[in-house]
Amino acid sequence: MPALAEIIAVLERSYPPRLAESWDAVGLVCGDPAEEVRRVLFCVDPVEATLAEAEESGAQLIVAHHPLLLRGVHGVPADTAKGSLVHRMIRGGIALYCAHTNADSADPGVSDALAQAIGLEVDRPLDPHEPGGATGIGRIGHLPAAEPFAQFVQRIADALPVTVPGVLGAGDPDRLIRTVAVSGGAGDSYLAKATAEGVDAYVTADLRHHPAGEHLAAAATVPALVGLTHWASEWPWCGQASALVGAAFAGTVEAHVSTRCTDPWTIRATAQ
Repeated sequence: MPALAEIIAVLERSYPPRLAESWDAVGLVCGDPAEEVRRVLFCVDPVEATLAEAEESGAQLIVAHHPLLLRGVHGVPADTAKGSLVHRMIRGGIALYCAHTNADSADPGVSDALAQAIGLEVDRPLDPHEPGGATGIGRIGHLPAAEPFAQFVQRIADALPVTVPGVLGAGDPDRLIRTVAVSGGAGDSYLAKATAEGVDAYVTADLRHHPAGEHLAAAATVPALVGLTHWASEWPWCGQASALVGAAFAGTVEAHVSTRCTDPWTIRATAQ
């Protein structure tokens, strides 16, 4: 069985920590690098539901996209929400490794996985680290053939895991969509970039009311918008990362993708 350190080495070759934003917290959160690992669970959020899934499956390692401890931490007492998870993982012999904005910017990374899931062929980063570079936030790609916006929104809903809020579209239902920008996670800060690139549609999560409204009011030719939940937009990356580890340690490590929806929205009410 490989040691945890060997699995981390594979992950960091694909998602180099140097690509992480300066404010981010990536890497090993808890666990002994020398311990053997035979089963890994990949998830978006390191929360109680995914920890329970790891315990049930007998995983020795959780690889999560989102950090557990992002901001300054001075203690992890067991009577706090995050501290209780840390204690539970240590007691259960479960390590936690997080790949966040380094996975967002990697080539391939989070947005490549989202693009692939919805049937796009990737052309280049939306916001590259350097001109002509392959790494950076978001991706620009194209569909095999143009299709009406309403059909495109349905394509996305069919491709991604189901969430209570679902998938939202803002734009002319009959507008033909061929070129598309995507950004896994919260991406309304890249609205102007997507517009400048001249794409037909922009797909991302956590689109806020005012930026979206002002974007659509700016001109008739701005990209149509597709709004996803944060979790759904990043979940395809779990399969990408799982495949990396599965291929690197074929026959010795079982790599599993979490099936627990950790999107926080659980109820959708409509007027009676």
